[in-house]
Amino acid sequence: MSNQEREDLVAQLVDLVKEVSGLPECRNAIRKMYGNLMRRVKLLSPLFEELKDNEQQLDDGDLKGLQALTNALNLALELLKSVNNGSKIFQALQFDKTAGKFHVVTTQIEEALSQIHYDRFDLSEEVHEQIELVHGQFKRAKGRVESPDLQLQRDLAMVSNGNDPDPETVKRLSEKLYLTMVNDLKRESIAIHDMVILSGGDPEERFEMMSFLLKKINDLVMLGNPEVDISNGEKSVMRHRSPVIPDDFRCPISLELMKDPVIVSTGQTYERASIQKWLDAGHKVCPKTQQTLLHTALTPNYVLKSLIALWCDSNGVELPKSNNKPRRTGSECDRTVIGSLLQKLVIGDSDEQRSAAGELRLLAKRNADNRVCIAEAGAIPLLVELLSSRDGRTQEHAVTALLNLSINEANKGIIVSVGAIPDIVEVLKNGSTEARENAAATLFSLSVMDENKVAIGAAGAIQPLIDLLQDGTPRGKKDAATAIFNLCIYQGNKVRAVRAGIVAPLMRLLKDASCQMMDEALAILAIIASHHEGKMAIAEADPMPVLVEVIRTGSARNRENGSAVLWALCSGDVRSLKIMKELGAEEVLKELSENGTDRAKRKAGSVLELLQRVESVETVTGS
Repeated sequence: MSNQEREDLVAQLVDLVKEVSGLPECRNAIRKMYGNLMRRVKLLSPLFEELKDNEQQLDDGDLKGLQALTNALNLALELLKSVNNGSKIFQALQFDKTAGKFHVVTTQIEEALSQIHYDRFDLSEEVHEQIELVHGQFKRAKGRVESPDLQLQRDLAMVSNGNDPDPETVKRLSEKLYLTMVNDLKRESIAIHDMVILSGGDPEERFEMMSFLLKKINDLVMLGNPEVDISNGEKSVMRHRSPVIPDDFRCPISLELMKDPVIVSTGQTYERASIQKWLDAGHKVCPKTQQTLLHTALTPNYVLKSLIALWCDSNGVELPKSNNKPRRTGSECDRTVIGSLLQKLVIGDSDEQRSAAGELRLLAKRNADNRVCIAEAGAIPLLVELLSSRDGRTQEHAVTALLNLSINEANKGIIVSVGAIPDIVEVLKNGSTEARENAAATLFSLSVMDENKVAIGAAGAIQPLIDLLQDGTPRGKKDAATAIFNLCIYQGNKVRAVRAGIVAPLMRLLKDASCQMMDEALAILAIIASHHEGKMAIAEADPMPVLVEVIRTGSARNRENGSAVLWALCSGDVRSLKIMKELGAEEVLKELSENGTDRAKRKAGSVLELLQRVESVETVTGS
């Protein structure tokens, strides 16, 4: 490992510890395991900082240990993030499973530390003592698995079994689950909602139990008195008290309690009927923020609707009835998912945007209905924006989602109309390997429409496609080749390709049987050979020996394309005809003219005629 690689590895470890240290405090049933792991990881910081500041040489075993430690800390970071987000009720229900994950991560960190001979490092005495201390802590932690809160598990088991918990149990659950404030309840409701969405809308019993428990805790928190069980009569009295409606539950347009809240592209929520009237009147901005609406899709705000229902029930208010009849369609679950994902693309943080783009990518791949629904919801402009993301994975998801969406013919037009081509070309130039490959495939898909061939070529796609053709993976080379072929159907792109140096890499592919790119290389050569500049460039690359060999031994398709290239090269070029004759091409062409495809027979026959004319001229002149 070079010094630069060592420095990069140590810098990565420093950054990982900083990221772990920056995570928020955990307030759920996993808080103890979370806090212990975070504390131990933080204690590793001085080791990495000192390694970063000195230039001590490390042996292969130490470097291997540091790499293993990097992998383990990456897993630790992801685990800490996952348990601190999401539903607190769910975390408590799967305590044993999560404890197992913590044990695996702890074991991996300890085993990595055991590979590192830090006792031989040039470390200060204090740091050396601290690392020995934290290593010992990981060893002890590796030997045990955290036990759950037994009272919490008993209370949860009672609710899971369908029993209605008494007020004291609800109070205990509220405290042990850290669901004691209204904001806690809002976040928990959102987390449960997101879990339902990600499950595809499947009505699992677990979600029903979690929602039931959340409602019980919500009642307790809203009323502020866990000992009082409100009867129907008391609720009737409460109705006459006209409780104040929370501002968040009122539509910003009508100021009435919302019965069908929906979210617009700016992230604001309105009553569906009110915002629809606003949009139908031709307005293009958000009524509350005056920001331009990126799209007019209305995403149901199921979380807020659930909270409104809970508030109405707790305060004895009759739940407003929606006039909208639920639609039951084959893709209803997917529509719900799509709406939620678009919302994350618009107002989510970078992690949420990456995740949402990835899920849209999979949904667009799944079926034709999803491709239509995703486009209708207004996802395409948002995905195009993510093509400029600095996060490589987000960029990959966005360009691949656009590739999958472009399978639909109407979507091709939308993608181009929102100005996606320059951004896709930029991904093709500078993206990750997967992003470049999928950008090439997307350009191929879009270039099926003739008018797009011109726009893609003008956007500078040819050169990076040729680069991918040379340095890409086998799949990337094929994606690049198919895109170049399609683009070169337009005459102007043939010139661009030739001037960008397409011929040399094509000839290399033609001569290298191991790369299995002969089909693609010959198809592109055949199409650019029809242009004068293409013909000249191919002629300068000494193509005759390999072309004659292709016609002698190649597949039917390759023999056809090979004969087409020969025909283009030999038309009006006596020198090329003489070279062919010297290579014994006449016999090969005669065989092709008898046994080839219809097109190959025609091309072979035409070349034979040219050869015969040359022979006639030579006979007459005596040359």
